[in-house]
Amino acid sequence: MKKLGILAGVAGLAVSTMLLASGARSADDAKLEQLKQQGFARVAIANEPPYTAVAADGKVSGAAPDVAREIFKRLGVNDIVASISEYGAMIPGLQAGRFDVVTAGLFMKPERCAAVAYSEPVLCDAEAMLVKKGNPKGFKSYEDIAKDSSATVGAPGGGTEEKLALNAGVPRDRVVVVPDGQSGLKMVQDGRIDAYSLPVLSINDLMKKANDPNLEVIAPVQGAPVYCDGAAFKKGDEALRDAYDVELAKLKKSGEFAKIIEPYGFSAKAAMSTTREKLCAAKEVRTLPSPRSRGEGVTK
Repeated sequence: MKKLGILAGVAGLAVSTMLLASGARSADDAKLEQLKQQGFARVAIANEPPYTAVAADGKVSGAAPDVAREIFKRLGVNDIVASISEYGAMIPGLQAGRFDVVTAGLFMKPERCAAVAYSEPVLCDAEAMLVKKGNPKGFKSYEDIAKDSSATVGAPGGGTEEKLALNAGVPRDRVVVVPDGQSGLKMVQDGRIDAYSLPVLSINDLMKKANDPNLEVIAPVQGAPVYCDGAAFKKGDEALRDAYDVELAKLKKSGEFAKIIEPYGFSAKAAMSTTREKLCAAKEVRTLPSPRSRGEGVTK
């Protein structure tokens, strides 16, 4: 009898656990239905172009909101309503239920991944190289430059790109310190260096201003770190996050993703070169020589 009682107790516990899990899943699934009925999703942004932007008439744009708006439409949620927030207040606001999702260039870090449910990568900053059209020396990495005894690369003095090139084995005399972006671009145009390296956003900005069809951007640089944001959802809203990921994957595969973000200077290829799992497991975060690589508080 005691054995039967124990078995009954175990069975009851299993049923209770299943019911609790089912209840949690139902609550999770209900979030998307709630947003559909509401007709919009509340998103947190920072008003920091090109990640996010708010026009004088209040219209929300920028790469992150544009991606979110398209995905939510595909999920049956007609629009997004944005609230401007400081970076340090975004996750607390999400946890308190003031936002449904953060779409603001909030880069993934292990401590943030423990606090929120991130989507797969959306907007990334990675290393890029500016070279002549056709990439005549076939550079894909800093190691490629190191292997070519005649190749030179320009980079900001003391910046991440200089260190990455030196660490990859490029000799000191073939790493040329460049004072600013315009100088680096001109040196590539004149053939004084074979490549100029900066983060993707900075290189793309130079390219846009130069409007030179004889130049080409290589991004992301193979083997160099990639830092990305994702849409951040409240823990417990994983079903909504998973539905978002499904539509995000479709956008990436169809090429629509690139059409949305690349006019803002972001690289779709960079976003597709890594995963949430890898980014959340990263052990160190470097600071890019650019205000777009944010950390905490007023930073990303």
